[in-house]
Amino acid sequence: MEHVFSTHVLVNHRLNTVWLDRIRAAGIPKVELFCARQHFDYQDKSQVNELGYWFRDAELRCHSLHSPMYNDDCWGRTGPSSVITITETSKPKRLAAVDEIKKALEVAEKVPFQYLIQHLGVSGEEYDDAKLEAAFSALEEIVLFARHRGVEVLLENIPNRLSSAERLIHFNELTHLNLNFCFDTGHAHIMEGVDAAFHLMQSRIRSTHVHDNNGQDDVHLFPMLAEGGSIDWKRTMELFRACGAQFPLLLELKDAAAFPHPIEAVKEIFDRLENL
Repeated sequence: MEHVFSTHVLVNHRLNTVWLDRIRAAGIPKVELFCARQHFDYQDKSQVNELGYWFRDAELRCHSLHSPMYNDDCWGRTGPSSVITITETSKPKRLAAVDEIKKALEVAEKVPFQYLIQHLGVSGEEYDDAKLEAAFSALEEIVLFARHRGVEVLLENIPNRLSSAERLIHFNELTHLNLNFCFDTGHAHIMEGVDAAFHLMQSRIRSTHVHDNNGQDDVHLFPMLAEGGSIDWKRTMELFRACGAQFPLLLELKDAAAFPHPIEAVKEIFDRLENL
């Protein structure tokens, strides 16, 4: 399977070309850039231009961009108004969220990428028909804006009552958007289980987020290396391999003191998963 590395594990560091050089030197061919302004500030033209110039001549490719979750540079600690969610039922707030996502999509003009990974709501959010309608309205605009930049929007399964595998399929049935998916192993493990979620989403999976947890807490553990994970990776890799080249193996991990050199650890994870 093709290997991709999410810069999520570096979210507490400013993303620069030194980090990208290290990723490429590790033999990883593609990255997903995580939009968090303390890390990759999609509004900072100097940072976007610097990365754009680097990618233009580099072997490393940008596979995808993770849509921003907050509009501040401290992981939402400035308050509720910093949360970016397309399920916001207040039209002015929803339009502000859409505008923020559009700013992230404009990165494609400097750093081409194939997919935008988009959440439907926030973690723990309850189901509400009005929220689905809000998301549909927002996504109509986002999808069109993305398409004009050569980008496809993928919905990710996340641990809430709007974004389980079944609910994402329901959302597609209710709308004419027919969006494809990013399959998140850790989130599926917390919700309906990896096997069940995968079979529901399988035909529309175009990318993945691979990480581990204990089945309750969304902690993005290093698969096969970190203690406390409980996903059956042998079975998961069997499911993935049955789909051939339909989607890549994309690691989305959380910074951990036990792994001070995460890029080296990522190489080992890829090797272990492939050799199962």
